Amino acid sequence: MTTIQDRAQELREQLVAWRRHLHQHPEVGFHEHETAAYIEAELKKIPGLTVTRPTATSVLAVLKGGKPGRTLLLRADIDALPIHEENTFDFASQNPGVMHACGHDGHTAILLGTARLLAENPGEVPGEVRMIFQHAEEIGPGGAEELVMETSLMDGVDVVTGLHLNSQLPAGMVAVKPGAFMASPDMIELTIKGRGGHGAHPEEAIDPIAVGAQVVTNLQHVVSRHVGAQDALVVSVTYFRSGTTHNVIPDTAELMGTVRTFDPELRRRAPQLIERVVKGVCEAHGAEYDLRYDFGYRPLINTDWVAAQLKEIALETVGPEHFQDAKPTMGGEDFSAYLEKAPGAYFNVGSGSDAADSRWPHHHPRFTLDELSLETGVRMLHAAALRLTVPDPTSAG
Repeated sequence: MTTIQDRAQELREQLVAWRRHLHQHPEVGFHEHETAAYIEAELKKIPGLTVTRPTATSVLAVLKGGKPGRTLLLRADIDALPIHEENTFDFASQNPGVMHACGHDGHTAILLGTARLLAENPGEVPGEVRMIFQHAEEIGPGGAEELVMETSLMDGVDVVTGLHLNSQLPAGMVAVKPGAFMASPDMIELTIKGRGGHGAHPEEAIDPIAVGAQVVTNLQHVVSRHVGAQDALVVSVTYFRSGTTHNVIPDTAELMGTVRTFDPELRRRAPQLIERVVKGVCEAHGAEYDLRYDFGYRPLINTDWVAAQLKEIALETVGPEHFQDAKPTMGGEDFSAYLEKAPGAYFNVGSGSDAADSRWPHHHPRFTLDELSLETGVRMLHAAALRLTVPDPTSAG
């Protein structure tokens, strides 16, 4: 009897072909028109699927199972990044300045493969499986938020799951954890308004560069002196621009940065903590400021019982030697929008190997995948589609 592992291996050539086509033709968030058209065309080749377009650049495939059961949502993101690729292989990006540098081409290939395998034996599938090929994960406000708020995608969904390929894990490894998994990626934009002057006479000016340097230094105290050591908060200033030449003190300095945490209450407090520092430093030096704080994606908090089931599925699907408990990361993910509407969990599949030179970090111009990880992803999502169940609340206790 052919096993799912056998079928995933038989699909290897097709999985690689899908992934490489997508890698060659990347598109950034909210502009994935050719990508969505390609996915739609491939899905329509699979009998038994109902294929629709919830938005202009997303695609939904629905499979009605032959058994009673829950409605499950499986998600893959499809957008690329504004990065110029430095890889030289023959399927490198053909769109200058745009690259699949985070594995979304692999995610899409995995969900296409999952759709094919599920459709081969719909009688084995409980309930309904919705497979969303989601646009714009990399750019706020995010495609997930649009799908959740402006379409009927989540109506009646009982549980949701999805995966992310991870170049820092060995290819084929699966990692899952309950609870806080990914942080909220919020953003700050700050303009410090000083008074320009001659570089030889700083006493006649209000130097926004000096003030900005003090702001950067003192923002580190938000973490070290206003947040408990057991609470995770990251405040990073990642952009500082000011001035035009060596002998002119400028009028303004522009700063940007990111604020990340798993804790909703700490996230709520962060803007006040940051503005207190900015205001105090600016007032001390006679400068003014404009501060903008943008809330990004919510923290991604996995539902405990879904994560527990995914761990059991992984142990049986790939074996204990290819499983590890995941570690939380300060990276952000708009998958969190789905978790506002239904229980679910997000997990990692390793894609790093020396043989494929695929240990480069995500968002790096040399990023790539060990394509053997695609089979692992298919096996995990297929098993989740067959086995994830919603606990009966009447049976508790």
